[in-house]
Amino acid sequence: MARRKLLHAQDRRGLFDIPTDEESLIQHYSLSPADRLEVELRRRGHNQLGFAVQLCLMRYPGRTLLPNETPPAAMLNYVAGQLNADPRLFEFYARREETRREHTAYLLGYLGMKSATAQDRRAALLAGIEAAATTDKGVTIAKAIVGSLRDRRVLLPAINTIEHLGLTGRRIARRRAESALLSGLDPEKLETLDALLEVDPAIGQTRLHWLRSGPDAPGADNLVGLTERIAFLRSLGINPRLQARISSGRWEQMVREGDAAPAWLAEDYSASRRRATIVAQIIKIGQKLTDDAVMMFIKLMGRLYSKVNNQKKQRHMDVRLETSQALRLFLDTIVALQTANDTDEDALATVNRQVGWHRLLQIKPGLEAMVESAGASPLVLAVEQHGNIRKFAGSFLQAFTFKSRRRHDPLLAAVAALQLLYAEGRRLLPDRVPVGHLGPTEKKLIFEEGKPDRRLYEIATLTHLRDRLHRRDVWVEGSRSFRPIDEDLMPKPTFAVLKEENQLGLGVPSDGAAWLAEVGQTMDTNLKRLAWQARFGKLDGVRMENGTLIVTPLASNVPAAAAALNAEITEMYPLVEVPDLLREVHEWTGFADQFTHVRTGDVPQNVAAMLAGVLADGTNLGPKRMAGASKGISAHQIGWMRSFHARSDTYRAAQAAVTDAHTRHPHSQIWGEGRTASSDGQFFRASDRAARRGDINLHYGSEPGTKFYSGLSDQYGYYSILPISPTESEAVYVLDGLFDHDTILEIEELFTDTGGASDHVFALFCLIGRRFSPRLRNIKDRKFHTFEKADSYPTLANHIGAPINTALIMEHWDELLRLAASIMTRAVAPSTILKWCSSSKSSELAKALRELGRIERTMFMIEWYSSPALRRRCQAGLNKGEAAHKLKRAVFFHERGEIRDRSFDSQAYRASGLNLVVSAIVHWNTVYLSRATAHLRQQGRHIPDELLKHVSPLSWEHINLTGIYSWDAEQQMPDGFRELRFPGRILRAA
Repeated sequence: MARRKLLHAQDRRGLFDIPTDEESLIQHYSLSPADRLEVELRRRGHNQLGFAVQLCLMRYPGRTLLPNETPPAAMLNYVAGQLNADPRLFEFYARREETRREHTAYLLGYLGMKSATAQDRRAALLAGIEAAATTDKGVTIAKAIVGSLRDRRVLLPAINTIEHLGLTGRRIARRRAESALLSGLDPEKLETLDALLEVDPAIGQTRLHWLRSGPDAPGADNLVGLTERIAFLRSLGINPRLQARISSGRWEQMVREGDAAPAWLAEDYSASRRRATIVAQIIKIGQKLTDDAVMMFIKLMGRLYSKVNNQKKQRHMDVRLETSQALRLFLDTIVALQTANDTDEDALATVNRQVGWHRLLQIKPGLEAMVESAGASPLVLAVEQHGNIRKFAGSFLQAFTFKSRRRHDPLLAAVAALQLLYAEGRRLLPDRVPVGHLGPTEKKLIFEEGKPDRRLYEIATLTHLRDRLHRRDVWVEGSRSFRPIDEDLMPKPTFAVLKEENQLGLGVPSDGAAWLAEVGQTMDTNLKRLAWQARFGKLDGVRMENGTLIVTPLASNVPAAAAALNAEITEMYPLVEVPDLLREVHEWTGFADQFTHVRTGDVPQNVAAMLAGVLADGTNLGPKRMAGASKGISAHQIGWMRSFHARSDTYRAAQAAVTDAHTRHPHSQIWGEGRTASSDGQFFRASDRAARRGDINLHYGSEPGTKFYSGLSDQYGYYSILPISPTESEAVYVLDGLFDHDTILEIEELFTDTGGASDHVFALFCLIGRRFSPRLRNIKDRKFHTFEKADSYPTLANHIGAPINTALIMEHWDELLRLAASIMTRAVAPSTILKWCSSSKSSELAKALRELGRIERTMFMIEWYSSPALRRRCQAGLNKGEAAHKLKRAVFFHERGEIRDRSFDSQAYRASGLNLVVSAIVHWNTVYLSRATAHLRQQGRHIPDELLKHVSPLSWEHINLTGIYSWDAEQQMPDGFRELRFPGRILRAA
């Protein structure tokens, strides 16, 4: 059996190899006068150079020369240059092992270092254990061990010794974490944990699998199913607070391992590991089921009122003829009354003659019914669905303990009253019930008959509960997604320290008053300049019509020659099968190696199976059908790779490997510097079981589906993707991609369309110090919000809206900074804050954030009107994203391009696989686009970069995406690349 390793090859090189970059050479290998004096005491030039090299290496990285090791030329040249010596002398020094040992012994004393003792190794092991308590990453553990040895002035032992210490430390840390979770659990409870892996005849599956496979499609029965699982979990008696006994990093690792391990494999674990893994799964599943149940309740109540509104609309449609007849009769009556008035006739007689009094009396009952129906309260109409509500209301209310920030919250009192009704099985409400949470209209309806109506009261209370759960004003114990927003943010003491030390790293200063004064002055100047330019027709591409600024749509600036060049180069791309393309991109970037094993951290042993799994996600084929369409790859192999190697973090790392290679490619610089990006959503229909989970947005038709929301750099490099509901605002997720990626991209400006914009988004971009540049639809209808009075800008009077509430901003300035600092430190996802803001319109902090966003949006709109360069830059960025959508649609073609996965995790894998496959295609195309361009230029063609930047790497006609996938084909490429195609010369794809 192969010896388990702690470090990958690149990690070993990073820790122990001799650096060659100029900055590191200067930092670590600059000799002091005392060093040079010691060197000069050695006889002969080669001994002096060798002594100096040994001295440098013992300082950093902290080791001696290895047998037969020759340092890199850059290091030798740098050290030799300080001694005015010939670096070639080192080969003579390397021949005498005895001299090297003598120098090492002397330098230990000179540098105050020593060889590692048992005590030093113990200290290093403790450092490794401490590091492993928070992570399983071998490189982090090894760095802690190396750091401990360096602190103790110890010469680093052999790499195998350090790896052994790290593996031992990690093993001890794992055992300690397992013991911490199991401590205090009696033998009976431990046996109960083991039983979760056994098939329960009552349900025909293991209880652990049953718990993991909770329903996610909104429905009354499904919500009851979730509450049943929650009740079963609580019966196990595992306290969720056990999670606090171990570090968050170690906890997340245990959860990841539990997620990946099927029940049959978990049985092979040691008893301690198996039971600790189950405990972690129980706590994690409990949190997820709680979140899922609350979200399902929110959706079901939301759908209730959607159904009510649809019923009202349908009723209006059903009486269209009657409504039309009534309106016609009403018009005839008005005409008759007007005639009577003009001729001084008796009004009633005229109406009776021209209209007919009997006709008015005939239509009266129908009109009364229509008026009553049109004015009916949604609450009254919702009562028709009370029978369906009762199916889940009792189970949901009794499953949770609800909390509120308000003391003596009347809503919680009402919830408690309903909980008691369901617990006791009573149908009627008592005469006195809590009503402080209800509005006047609701109270009037509920008590219309004197006694409270149970159905109206229950639905009204559940509606208020839904709204306040959604905005986190009320929460449930055990939830992570529905808890007070303050618990998601950076702790206040930490924020106070960072602010005091001026270490927040935000885009605004800590002094809010000074910042507002400066921005107010700048806005005033810019608005007056804009008004003057508009008045005298000085704005490029913008005109003033009836006091309103109108932006002229931009004409295309793509040269006609660009299309011809794009077609010519596309014809030159080599023909390639998609498996070969993925393998070649892996050989260039090593992206498949980023799919490390969930426990050992090892790279995939079967790269072909890993690539097949990625392609199965990216093309929407799925692992089983991919195995059937592949040569030499089984479903078991793909399944194993997906279970133990494919995770959100490894997909993110693989995406970074491809995108980083693409970013560094010289040709990518033609398209941009990688500092701007665009984000946009792409809709995919849902079918089969996924349709029951999917939401319907009529903008995309009447069918349910999912949106993949992705971010694309100006170099065509994808950096993030996320599946979201089509009914959700894209603005909520605009910022997530900027913080949830591992690429080297540093995005400074983001482009979106109108769907990605809101005042809250503008505010957060301002706070974190990045530019937000959306293409706003109907921008002329959006108002400027100013510090000065509206009459300060008479030319722009039609565009001036409400003034900025600076007092509100200043009142909450520190909390605004804390929100932004929490995002910057990744303590909370931006979407969490934006969801809370959109649902917490009554929150003063959310209002303050909106006011700040109005400032930033006003400044942006002024620039939009003033700068055609900004408008063109935004359009170019969005055009790239829209063009890339076509490639995604072409790749994601199996199952008619429809989403068939029920769970969010499965949909996330589909999205990540699609992004990765498309990124591989883009990078492969870029490599051959560069080679084709170089060939044409060598033939004497003048192809300026200004023209070349309009040639995109988004073609796919030369790539065979279908058919039988062969993963073992060998392509003969003498120089490492395929031959380009030329007119009249057709090469077969490998």
